[in-house]
Amino acid sequence: MDLLLNYSPVLLALLAGLFTWFITALGASMVFFFKDINLKVLNAMLGFAAGVMIAASFWSLLAPAIELAEGGTLPAYVTVSLGFLGGGFFLWLVDRILPHMHQGTGHREGIKTSWQRSVLLVLAITFHNIPEGLAVGVAFGGLASGNPAISLAGAVSLALGIGLQNFPEGAAVSIPLRRENMSCKKAFLIGQFSGMVEPIAAVIGAVAVVFIAPLLPLALAFAAGAMIYVVAEELIPESRLGHEGDIATIGLMFGFTLMMILDVSLG
Repeated sequence: MDLLLNYSPVLLALLAGLFTWFITALGASMVFFFKDINLKVLNAMLGFAAGVMIAASFWSLLAPAIELAEGGTLPAYVTVSLGFLGGGFFLWLVDRILPHMHQGTGHREGIKTSWQRSVLLVLAITFHNIPEGLAVGVAFGGLASGNPAISLAGAVSLALGIGLQNFPEGAAVSIPLRRENMSCKKAFLIGQFSGMVEPIAAVIGAVAVVFIAPLLPLALAFAAGAMIYVVAEELIPESRLGHEGDIATIGLMFGFTLMMILDVSLG
């Protein structure tokens, strides 16, 4: 793994983002084998994804951000709190402006538009995955700082965790679309699109912290806040559709535990 340190952090961020996109596409490809998905399984998948993102937000992002912010001009908790709330506020603002539709509810949000339902679903998926790509990019971009609080193993574990939860996410997007009589090809394309934005966001995050090193604590906390916003705004509510709340909670617990193990053992 040490050989990877010879490469540019921005290049590593791009490769990690492409990896998470590829895993999303693998999950979305399940639409070619299954036309329907059990509600319990869907809710467990979404709960699992929420658990991974919550754990990653703390161990991979907030904890290093606090360590990096110590000794700065402001108390560490002030810097990290501002970044965390800023990430949540940014996603809240995008949520209010960007026209999109949440799958499962059919509720249109953002600026009113006559765009087709499939377009609104794609925009919702894009909105959902920006924080994940940003988090991966910031983690790899932070390697340029040389600070021991940011390690290659920690960045890799974050990318692995995001990738793991992207597989069920891809399936959870594409298969329900197939159930609504959308063609397999179109459902797959929309499902894999949920990961397409991640390499782009990863490069943006990496470039930002590489060229503006003092931003690193804020950027880590910002990515964490954005991820938690997505979990609270989308994943948890959508995982509790129907009467399968316990299944979603169990999935969340397992996702959190798995990500915690990856972070602690590798990071």
